[in-house]
Amino acid sequence: MTTRRGFTLLEMMVATTIMGVAVVGLLSAISGSVHNAVRLRDYDRVAQLARERMNELLADYQMPHNVEIANQFDPGITGGLTAGWRAQLTTVEKPSSPAGEMALDRIQLDLWWDSGGNRRTFSLEAFRRRPLIPADYQGPPQ
Repeated sequence: MTTRRGFTLLEMMVATTIMGVAVVGLLSAISGSVHNAVRLRDYDRVAQLARERMNELLADYQMPHNVEIANQFDPGITGGLTAGWRAQLTTVEKPSSPAGEMALDRIQLDLWWDSGGNRRTFSLEAFRRRPLIPADYQGPPQ
């Protein structure tokens, strides 16, 4: 009697099934990782846009007070991501006399973007000091 070497059909079917389950598990993990990477990429992109927009708002001393302004970002800047922002400037602290005094302004910046069919938001706020101008001074209380 001679012994034959090799695998039986049953052994091959079991091995193929085990490999199929392993491949499906790996592809599922990779798919989840890719989804998280896209979500984080979008968040990083919006965070960078928020920093740039906040810097522009902090430098803009002509921005109207107590008025909400809003706009959408150019898709060329966002990498095709639909995103926008809205901001509002309010005076937090103002001295009673204008002679060389400084006021404290608060800028609230809210960003939004569409990611995977959901609208996501990101908020920033910053404070800045600015010299009082005649329009800020209403006169002493009577």
